[in-house]
Amino acid sequence: MLYWLLLIFLIVPAFEITLFIWLGGQVGPWWIFALIMITGIIGVAFAKSQGMDTLNKVRKSMSDGIPPGDYILDGICIFIAGILLFIPGFLTDLIGFVLLIPFTRKPFRNLIKYALMSKFSKRTIIYRKK
Repeated sequence: MLYWLLLIFLIVPAFEITLFIWLGGQVGPWWIFALIMITGIIGVAFAKSQGMDTLNKVRKSMSDGIPPGDYILDGICIFIAGILLFIPGFLTDLIGFVLLIPFTRKPFRNLIKYALMSKFSKRTIIYRKK
């Protein structure tokens, strides 16, 4: 697991820098700067909107007595998307926008659900009720 994180923290920034340099040579550095700022601002605003919508769904679900499991997982995806959109870069923005769109978020939500369920079934995550 640690090796994967190390690779991600090395490869993703190197790819982003390479993409910045290449695109900056194609269209000019000011256009790249503007595009980074625009995607960041729009992305964070969209993440806030989606997050508030999901929070309202969680509140309604809980008031109706229904467990908000999928909405909580949606909130996790939206939180990760907000972080990725705040980080300057085109690859991170692309992944962030994919996590924000509800119908493309569903496979990621199911992946998180599957990973958590497999951890709980193997008892590698311990839950203690107090």
